[in-house]
Amino acid sequence: MFNKFFNQMTNANNKEERRQRVGILSGRVGLVSNLFLFVIKLIAGLMSGSISIVTDAMNNLGDSASSVITLFGFRAASKPADKEHPFGHERSEYISGLIISIIIIYVGLQFLSSSFNQIMHPTPLNTSALVFVLLIVSIVIKVLQGQFYRKMAKEIQSNTLQNSAQDSINDVYITTMVLVSSLVETWTGWQIDGYAGGLLSLFIIYSGIQAIRDSIDDLLGKRPSKVEIRQMKDLLDQYDNIVGYHDLLVHSYGPNQTFATIHIEIDDSWNLTRAHHLIDCIEEDFKHKLGVELVCHLDPIAIQNEHDTAIYRQVKAILKDFNLKFHDFKVEHHTILFDIVLPDNPQLTDDALFMQIEQKIHEQIGNYEVKIIFDRLDLLKEV
Repeated sequence: MFNKFFNQMTNANNKEERRQRVGILSGRVGLVSNLFLFVIKLIAGLMSGSISIVTDAMNNLGDSASSVITLFGFRAASKPADKEHPFGHERSEYISGLIISIIIIYVGLQFLSSSFNQIMHPTPLNTSALVFVLLIVSIVIKVLQGQFYRKMAKEIQSNTLQNSAQDSINDVYITTMVLVSSLVETWTGWQIDGYAGGLLSLFIIYSGIQAIRDSIDDLLGKRPSKVEIRQMKDLLDQYDNIVGYHDLLVHSYGPNQTFATIHIEIDDSWNLTRAHHLIDCIEEDFKHKLGVELVCHLDPIAIQNEHDTAIYRQVKAILKDFNLKFHDFKVEHHTILFDIVLPDNPQLTDDALFMQIEQKIHEQIGNYEVKIIFDRLDLLKEV
């Protein structure tokens, strides 16, 4: 029944429109449910005089503000590209996530101060069965809310909704802790409410810092996952008629706006029409199978030239001793040119490595001029 309702609410003609509808639906559900939780927890907190319950209530008010920002974020992200923003507005979703994170930290700091005052000047709680019932109801609602957010996040691959799902699960732990501390203080008389509120405040601040890190990573542009790189590599490996590929660079302008460039090595005996047809097919596959706008750069390789091929094999053997990969190999007159893919933490400097490789080439191949480009950006080096 839920799936039928969900499909009706989010039915759309394309992926971008569906993403917007799922995001807006999630924001509305979060806004209503968090406002309801704020009201019942505030009532419970005022009835009992518990700073930890009031802190938890204000946390839900902050979640309500987060839901409003989520709504605006998804609406802004759905705007089409324009003259000033040729890659669209999908990164607006990351900005909304950053603002949500700042709100979470602010709420945590405010109630850390209130909890400290409660520790220094404790006041007894005035709990009742109604207070405990309200807390239990709020825990159940947060569990359902977390499951809903998680389903929506998986549906559209949204970090913002995934953060909201994790925040809901965190709130389950928080409210459970509040409930337990209230029960302990009611049964034993130990005045631990301020300590519970302080721990909750620290937990809220920590979760906000983690969320800020995730949002900043998205805004700065983080590397694609190994799974995504593997999918691209597997797709390229299906083309048996290419010699090789390298220098994969990926740029994300939002969850549905991914651009990439790559160098494709081909037999230099091919004519331009054949080579152009090949890269058209590769770019088309990336677009339809992976949703990636790919641009290919052609690198002709002299695989039919026996002299160059012999030198290529000798260079490959030399670089194998250094545990290095290379590409863009060329022999021009009396010059050997190639790029080396460097590891993340090379043991030698570029100059020292160049001198050692050049010396081995002179000893084993001949007195060729050696030109090397050191490549650190190729995402394929770890796959």
